[in-house]
Amino acid sequence: MNKDTGGPAFPNITPDMSIQGGPGMTLRDYFAAKAMQADLEYQGLEGREDLRHIAGMAYQMADAMIAERNK
Repeated sequence: MNKDTGGPAFPNITPDMSIQGGPGMTLRDYFAAKAMQADLEYQGLEGREDLRHIAGMAYQMADAMIAERNK
């Protein structure tokens, strides 16, 4: 299953409307990073041993954000 990544987060668009260079960070990665940052600022890391779970929740939030954006 191929996840919708939302495309590049910071594309370099040329005058002919093509993307120049590599895609770099995807919008999905950017959303996940923002979601994880907000969660860690709110709850912190103390007592939270499973960092994979935190990362997984961040990507679930990113997927929900992309799905809502695509409506």
